Amino acid sequence: MSADPLRLSRIRLVSADPEALAVFFTTALGFSRVTSTRPLVDQRTTSGETRVSLRLGAQAVDLVGFARAGRPYPDAVPGWSPLFQHIALVVSDMAAAYARLVACPGWCPISTAGPERLPAASGGVTAFKFRDPEGHPLEFLAFPPGGIPAAWRRAGPEPCLGIDHSALSVAETAASLAFYAGLGFSVASRSTNVGPAQARLDGVPDPHVTVTGLSPPGAPTPHVELLAYAGEFPRGGYVCGDHDIAATVLVFAGAEGAPRRLRDPDGHRLWLT
Repeated sequence: MSADPLRLSRIRLVSADPEALAVFFTTALGFSRVTSTRPLVDQRTTSGETRVSLRLGAQAVDLVGFARAGRPYPDAVPGWSPLFQHIALVVSDMAAAYARLVACPGWCPISTAGPERLPAASGGVTAFKFRDPEGHPLEFLAFPPGGIPAAWRRAGPEPCLGIDHSALSVAETAASLAFYAGLGFSVASRSTNVGPAQARLDGVPDPHVTVTGLSPPGAPTPHVELLAYAGEFPRGGYVCGDHDIAATVLVFAGAEGAPRRLRDPDGHRLWLT
């Protein structure tokens, strides 16, 4: 019997304190707690994991801590760095989602002037980027009326509906497209985002960003977006170990053959299960 088509089943965030970070995700973002596991009390190995599994709508996030913690998320990693990788959360009510976030302590903004409405050429969405208390980048994303994808045409008790995509900053779109095409991904959208609103959203002066949406073969949502910032940026020097807080992993289900752990051309981590 053949495997199901590849789909993004969960996103794995490394955490210094999964229990504390789970409180932020449930309180500020509306995630629900599903399960938690802890290593045995007498376990002395560095591979022992503490894991808190969360859900938002149909999507899942695992907060994973290690017996021997890695390095904290580096301060102020810019959006053009290959280390930068954010999770985009679809919201049905941006004002309500933003107000709920503001009421919770510990996070910090990336966007410089609150939620931003982007021009139609950039999708016409309203967005806001920020970091959770441990530094992981996140984004609120509200689609314009009449432009809401079918997967998000629903209301719920919480303003945050689910995970739309994980966005990965890349040095070269062509190299990343070749890698992901080899896994069966297809191009779903392309845009070039520029202008003052994009600069305020990203916290990057005068950005020129090529955004390429890639759909896994198994499901269009959650998907992957490639962010390629034009310019001569110092993209090297960001080394990230598996236990470091910045070591986010996209976990895909439905892969054929034995499970694999891969890195894309910019070092982003993928697990195929």
